[in-house]
Amino acid sequence: MDFQQSLIATVHDYSLGNLNAIAFNKELQQRPTALLIPCLMEEFSRPALRLIRDTLSSLTGLSNLVIALSADSAADVKAAEEFFADMPFPVQVHWTNGPAVEEILTSMDQHGLDLTGPPGKGWAVWQGLGVACQHAEVIGLFDADIRTFGSGYPERMLRPLLDPSHGMAYVKAFYSRLSLETQALQGRATRLFVGPLLTSLEQIFGPLPYLRYLQTFRYPLAGEFAFTRDLAMNLRIPSDWGLEMGLLSEVYRHVAPSRIAQVDLGLFDHKHKSLGQRPNEGLQRMASEIFCTVLRSLMEHEGCVVSMDQLPTLEVLYRRVGEDRVRQFGLDSAINRLPYDRHGEELAVHRFSELLRPGLTSLMASPIAHQLPSWSRLQSCNPSFASDLALAGRADRASTMRSQGARRPRRPNCPTLTSPAERRSAASTAA
Repeated sequence: MDFQQSLIATVHDYSLGNLNAIAFNKELQQRPTALLIPCLMEEFSRPALRLIRDTLSSLTGLSNLVIALSADSAADVKAAEEFFADMPFPVQVHWTNGPAVEEILTSMDQHGLDLTGPPGKGWAVWQGLGVACQHAEVIGLFDADIRTFGSGYPERMLRPLLDPSHGMAYVKAFYSRLSLETQALQGRATRLFVGPLLTSLEQIFGPLPYLRYLQTFRYPLAGEFAFTRDLAMNLRIPSDWGLEMGLLSEVYRHVAPSRIAQVDLGLFDHKHKSLGQRPNEGLQRMASEIFCTVLRSLMEHEGCVVSMDQLPTLEVLYRRVGEDRVRQFGLDSAINRLPYDRHGEELAVHRFSELLRPGLTSLMASPIAHQLPSWSRLQSCNPSFASDLALAGRADRASTMRSQGARRPRRPNCPTLTSPAERRSAASTAA
């Protein structure tokens, strides 16, 4: 790994293994810190979430863990709570789509605010932030499907924010995404769509400050990030697949680049999304929504819009740059003796290029995005809204279980680890 720096601070992984769990737990105790994991119930039957849980069980200095859970029943929520039992810190399983939660969200209609969705990661992250920000000064977010999760992930992500003398407000992860099974390069949406798109837009509009900012991030679609409470409270949260790019736009709006860092987490693998057979499926749908998010943020921060007259230029530029990247990644894979499907990569570039024209048409027809309002705005409408939502997320499970006669919950399909020590041992073996 190099040691180069640019617009934002880069924390490199020099592969020295200089982690210190004891010192890290002491640092966590100096500033109340929460972790947030948005989660579907299906993740509880997969090894990744067990690995995350067992690794986190060593963080004795953590203030709390918030699980923003989408579940079908109170029994599922109860099972999730049992899954995280015996952790050395409080765990709140927040039922994002529970009846009481939906009721309190709907109550904000009287203020002209639509908070009822669409359901998805952005909606879960937004609710989880409202819960986590009540008691934490630093909040870190990780997905529930990380198959390579190790103790270095939370330590490296959170430490830049734990010491206020660093002056950091936002930290974003970057990493090398490789398949654990095949060792092939993953992350096609970043490598073959976002990277070539930003380069193409720069050729059309020149080196705009916002484009330079986005290009500084080595993995702009990374779903792992952390921020201070004051920043988290003031972010509008996108509710579609443009979440990560939309958050970068919000951070750009609120924070100077000198207060932003990106941290190398090394090797990384999680669930892989297929390209999809149609534009509204898989990576194609994801790329379409990211495209609209990027163009919309260009309007907001630079007053620039891609016109229909410029669209053919963008289509040609994107395909050329994308094909150049395919060749570069092919060389990278060959020298590292990694498998590489050049035809599949070029096919992805061609599919992505076909999304630009309908994407721009859709954006022009509806340029205003659906964003969930910042928690500071909600606080001005209803000072108790965040605490009421947190209580609703807890009360839903208890009240629904009583109404169902406290039927026995369906436990996640996972092996039982009876103590934190056993869990830490399992996490060490899996890592």
